[in-house]
Amino acid sequence: MNADDIRRIVAESVALKGRFFAASAPLLLEVGRRMAESLLAGGRVLAFGNGGSAADAQHFAAELVGRFRGERPGLSAIALATDPSVVTAIGNDMGFDAVFRRQVEAHGRRGDVALAISTSGRSPNVIAGLRAARARGLVTVGLTGEGGGEVAGLVDHLIDVPHRDTQRVQEVHAMVLHLLCEVVEEAASR
Repeated sequence: MNADDIRRIVAESVALKGRFFAASAPLLLEVGRRMAESLLAGGRVLAFGNGGSAADAQHFAAELVGRFRGERPGLSAIALATDPSVVTAIGNDMGFDAVFRRQVEAHGRRGDVALAISTSGRSPNVIAGLRAARARGLVTVGLTGEGGGEVAGLVDHLIDVPHRDTQRVQEVHAMVLHLLCEVVEEAASR
């Protein structure tokens, strides 16, 4: 790796963001407003994913429960990978594919929002969580890459980053989540 490699990687990331957000701004407004509608009506967001996507879900939930930019009431959001006792108990007793499904069954109510984050769109436990969310009447949102995989057919709103490189997809996901926070917080501050 050299300085030119770094410049090339950054330029690729910036170009991807430019293309993605130019095309996806209306969708992000729609999803953010739908999340705000649910949260302001007493609903919650259940966010889930694996690895870096689990960390993104945790970050997003923290911004909603705490605050993003300004003072406003706390909003109900749960990141489903953050309780090791729950995750390991479900994983041990029911299998790792059930860790999100079981929590959606326990916490999800009609009108809540399930935010599934999967760069490939193929994670079995994320897919199982989305199926449970649909069965319970949650609004489903998929944050994916490379076409959305199986997640694409299971969500009401697909936010798909058109790229195959996990790192580039996650860079866009981080900004998507911050923009969703902006939309939600603006609605909650009125």
